[in-house]
Amino acid sequence: MISYQVLRFGARLARTELATPEPEGSEVLLKVLAAGVCHTDIHTWQGWYDLGGGKRLSMADRGLNLPLTLGHEIAGEVVATGPQAGAELAPGQRRLVYPWIGCGACKVCRREQEQLCPTPRFLGIFRAGGYSDHVLVPHPRYLIDIGDMPPEQAASYACSGLTVYSALRKIDPAVLREERMVIFGAGGLGLMAVTLLGALDGAGAVVVEPHAGRREAALHAGAVAAIDPAAPDFAASVKAAIGGSVWAALDCVGSAQTVQSCLDLLVKGGQFVQVGLFGGSIELPTPLLPLRALSYHGSYVGSLPELKALMALVRARRPPPIPITCRALHEAGEALDDLEQGRVIGRVILQP
Repeated sequence: MISYQVLRFGARLARTELATPEPEGSEVLLKVLAAGVCHTDIHTWQGWYDLGGGKRLSMADRGLNLPLTLGHEIAGEVVATGPQAGAELAPGQRRLVYPWIGCGACKVCRREQEQLCPTPRFLGIFRAGGYSDHVLVPHPRYLIDIGDMPPEQAASYACSGLTVYSALRKIDPAVLREERMVIFGAGGLGLMAVTLLGALDGAGAVVVEPHAGRREAALHAGAVAAIDPAAPDFAASVKAAIGGSVWAALDCVGSAQTVQSCLDLLVKGGQFVQVGLFGGSIELPTPLLPLRALSYHGSYVGSLPELKALMALVRARRPPPIPITCRALHEAGEALDDLEQGRVIGRVILQP
């Protein structure tokens, strides 16, 4: 089995040859067909998140151990199953992997919120992920049939799709139907949010994005407008494109600047959901949250039931896929570099 691993935080990924694991118990071994390259992979590879003011959140302090095979957006083909995996799976079947796996025993996991488990086993973060030609999944319940969907398209729904789907579902459904919303960022998350908002019968999105190529991609994905935040009349342009008041904002970037802009744009009673993890910090006058009746919701990926609901929505409504660039597995390091340097539009998918 060939894997590309982090051996030291910030160092180049290392090509590693390991014995292909044999599934035990309820485990399922998949041949990796597609593995998405996500901004979370950059944070994991570097080993930290920026908390602002010179502070960092260490991935090692969160329990991440090296060596680690990155990759949590995985679609693959069943190769073998353990003796307790049941009879529902057979070699050759293609499945999307739910990677946000918890301990399976705590009350959080029993509430089907494994992504919030205090002792997670996330693939590509705490366990070996998809930057490999094979991946081991602990139980068949984490596998979702993708039918005839191309695996390179399906893979990105496990993180970018699930993340924005869960975030959009946290906004008042009446607001989604009746009000255009603001989406900050037109990377993989932002473009996915635009397409899924359409599938959810949303009123439309105004995208804020500094990169001209990504603004064009947002318009192609269905955004009603795409605005450069550096424009001198930025706020007025956003409100004009929205058609008045900003009732909902989704931040797919998560920098100090984008968070502050979202809070500044919202009308009284507005809702703000942040999924981006770029980093930084803001000062927040505490009386303003109740006085403006604002809702500020941090949303982290999504649950297994949400991923199943998302894939059912995708099959039923067939939203347009975001732009995808496929690259060979051995280009994993270069793909991370391109994503970090802002050279990617849509999603890069690794294929062994």
